[in-house]
Amino acid sequence: MRSRRRRQAGFTLVELLTVMGIIGVLAAIAVPQFSSRQGKAFDARIKQDARNAATAQEAYFTDNFTYYTGGCEDLPGAKISQGVSCTTSGDPTAFTIRTTHPRATVICTYSTSTAPNLICS
Repeated sequence: MRSRRRRQAGFTLVELLTVMGIIGVLAAIAVPQFSSRQGKAFDARIKQDARNAATAQEAYFTDNFTYYTGGCEDLPGAKISQGVSCTTSGDPTAFTIRTTHPRATVICTYSTSTAPNLICS
């Protein structure tokens, strides 16, 4: 009688290492791209919060005939995102808002005395 060798199904070590190497290269390409996207998302967040606080400042002026000074979290009508630091200073004729975030790549300043009003650097 002939003895048959049973071949077990599966992958060889070389095939598994090749696949793992390809996955590693793809991950090395994708991770830096993902990190830069997060920074851009935080930048967009602080820009939007500055615009939101500016709208709240105008509403405050309509009620009080002067602009608010202090933290944006106490500014009536301002909705500030979590982690964003926002301060505002105002007088009877103009106001300035400064927004930052620890993971953002820029700091934004919204001022009624500059053109354009929102400057991020």
